Amino acid sequence: MTIVPETKDWTWVLQRPCPECGFDASIAEYEAIPDLLRANASQWTAVLERSDVRVRPNESTWSPLEYAAHVRDVFRLFPQRLQLILDEDEPTFAFWDQDATAVEDRYNEQDPNVVVSQLLEAAENAALSFAAVEPDRRTRTGLRNGDGAVFTVEGLARYFVHDPIHHIHDVTR
Repeated sequence: MTIVPETKDWTWVLQRPCPECGFDASIAEYEAIPDLLRANASQWTAVLERSDVRVRPNESTWSPLEYAAHVRDVFRLFPQRLQLILDEDEPTFAFWDQDATAVEDRYNEQDPNVVVSQLLEAAENAALSFAAVEPDRRTRTGLRNGDGAVFTVEGLARYFVHDPIHHIHDVTR
């Protein structure tokens, strides 16, 4: 990934196929999201076994390990955002500076075996969290800090699943 702050508006991925990874969140069925998360998580094991796991292709693009650590953290973050939507009326999600987290948490120095284990666990938790939402609660909304983008639970799920799918594309193309 070319390193981009969270405030860049990626909500267009909810309306049409991603021109880079090809995933079309606009047609993703909510009920399929948990299995898509699990399938994606399983692909990271092979990525983290590669010999180039810590190599950045250029200054502004993360290494495969950095991508995996980021995806692990995304798998951890979105169930929290989901819970906010379910617990509060129109909550605003706290800003998450992805680049600062990558530096502060030293993503590229982490143990790939630990990262994959944590990623798999976080993905399963995320899958279970989204699967547990009753259909009548999927229209509840939350707001993204910074740009005020509004997400329903269904929109959040589709937006969320694009991220790890896009990043597995980034590291396997």
